[in-house]
Amino acid sequence: MPILMTPLAVTAYTATSAMGSGLAAQLDALEHARSGLRPNDISSAPLACWVGRVDGVEGIALPAAFGAWDCRNNRLAWLGLNQDGFLERVHAARTRYGADRVALLLGTSTASIGATEEAYRRLDADGGFADDMLRPAIHAPHSLAAFVAAALELEGPCLTVSTACSSSAKVFASAERMIRLGLVDAAVVGGVDTLCDSVLFGFNALELVSPEPCRPFDAARNGISIGEAAGFALLERIEAAADAPRLLGYGEASDAHHMSTPHPDGLGAELALNDALARGGLDAARVDYINLHGTASQKNDEVEAALVGRVFPARTRASSTKGFTGHTLGAAGIVEATIALQAIEHGLVPGNLGGDTPDPICGAHFAWCNERQRVDVALSNSFGFGGNNACLAFARAGFAA
Repeated sequence: MPILMTPLAVTAYTATSAMGSGLAAQLDALEHARSGLRPNDISSAPLACWVGRVDGVEGIALPAAFGAWDCRNNRLAWLGLNQDGFLERVHAARTRYGADRVALLLGTSTASIGATEEAYRRLDADGGFADDMLRPAIHAPHSLAAFVAAALELEGPCLTVSTACSSSAKVFASAERMIRLGLVDAAVVGGVDTLCDSVLFGFNALELVSPEPCRPFDAARNGISIGEAAGFALLERIEAAADAPRLLGYGEASDAHHMSTPHPDGLGAELALNDALARGGLDAARVDYINLHGTASQKNDEVEAALVGRVFPARTRASSTKGFTGHTLGAAGIVEATIALQAIEHGLVPGNLGGDTPDPICGAHFAWCNERQRVDVALSNSFGFGGNNACLAFARAGFAA
C-alpha cells in the first residue's frame, strides 16, 4: 500500500486549448457547453475528421532570444505560459527558492515533431534540411522542456515525461517525489502537444479517429477527435499557501496488457485509482467529481464506465470533457487537472458533452448536463497506450480526509 502523502499546494495553474486561452475562457466554454471542435483544417493532406485546434498559434512570435526554438509546439507553450499571470507566479517562486530549487517536469507525446515533418517535406536538392530548419533544438523529444526551462530561467531538475496520454498527469507524481525527497522546493508541471500529421494520420491508421465530433460514453460513439493544448501548474509545500487547492494524492500503474487496448477489466486503471485514494487518505465515498479519461473509443469508455460503477457510490458525479477539447494526448492530463481544479473552485460539474444517447453501461454517476454543487474532492483520470495509467486527487484548501 502506498504511504499517506503530505498534500501539496497548487499555487498557480493555467490551460489553453480549443476552448480558449486561459482559465476564464475555459470556464466560459464549460458553463455554456460550448465545444471547441471544428472540421479538420490543419493536416497537409485531406482527412475527414474534427480537431480541437487552438486559435492564434500561427501568429505567436517567440522572444528574439528564443528564435532557435521556434515551432508550433513551442509557440503554443509560450501562449500558454502567458495566461493567468503564470509567468509572474513562477518568477516569484524562482526568487523565493532559487532557480536551482525549482523543478520543471513536462509531459508531451510528440514534442515538436511537426517541425521535423516540415523539414522532411522541404528537403533540398541534396536531400538535406533547408537552412532555416537546421536547428537541432527543435528536432528532439526534449525540445519542449528545454525551451520552457530557458524561457522560465529555471536551473533545477528538468524532465520530459512521454507516456502517451498519461504524460502530463504523471508529472504531478514525479514532482511530489522530488519535493518530498528534498531535491527541490517547488515544481512547475504541465504538458503541451500540438496537432500534426504524425498524430492525425497515425491515429487514423489505427481506425480510432471519428469523422464527426467525438461522443464520449455515447451508445453510438465511433472514435476520438484529436486536439492540442498547453497547460501548467506550480506545486509548492502546503505552508507556502494554506488557502490554495491541494494535490492530495496520485496513483500510477501499468497494466501491460496490449500496445493500444486497455485491460478488459480495467485492472491497471483500478490500481492507479486505488493508489490515488490511498495516498490521499480518501474513501471513494468522499469523491465528489471525477473527470474521466473518456476518449469516445469503444473499449476505453466501456472499461472506465464499469470501473466507476463498481468503485463509487451513485452520488459521485462523473463526466468526460473530451467533447470540448478533443483528446489532447500528452497535454490531456494537465488540461483535465485544471478542469478538476475549476470544478472545486466554482462548484461546477461539467456535463458530458456529446453523450446524447448514453451507453447503457453508464450508471447514475454520469452528469450528462452541467450540474452545480459543492465539490471538495475531484479526481482526474488519464489512461494511455501501453497501459500507462494515472489518477490525480485534488481537494479544496482546508479539506481534511
